[in-house]
Amino acid sequence: MEEQQNQERRPDIHSEVVRAGKRTYFFDVKTTRNGQPYLTITESKRRFLNDEGKFVYEKHKIFLYREDFEKFVKGLDGAIRYIELDHDFDEVEKNSASKETDESHLNIEFEDLEDEKPLDKE
Repeated sequence: MEEQQNQERRPDIHSEVVRAGKRTYFFDVKTTRNGQPYLTITESKRRFLNDEGKFVYEKHKIFLYREDFEKFVKGLDGAIRYIELDHDFDEVEKNSASKETDESHLNIEFEDLEDEKPLDKE
C-alpha cells in the first residue's frame, strides 16, 4: 500500500520559482510512470475573500510534455515578440470594438484536441 502511494506521488526532479507581484509561477519538472519528463507550470495568485475574511490561493496549471516543447516555445515567443513590438494596444482595443473581427481560428473545441493525441501520458 505504501509503495503504491509513493509511486502515485512522484517528486519533482527540478523546480524554479518566479515571484511576480501578487503572482508566483512554479516550473516543476516531473516524470511520467514510464520515466518520461514533463513540465508543469503553475500560476498561484493570492486573493482576499471579503465575505470570509481570509486569504486563499487560486492555482492554474499547465502540463507540458517533451514532444510539445518546441511548438509551445514557438507560440510563446511569437506572442511575446508581438507584445514587444510596442503595438498601440489602446488603438487595437478601439478597432476591435468598432469592427467585427474574424475569430474562426480561435473557435477550438476541447473534443477536437482530444482526437489529436491520446492522453495516456501518466
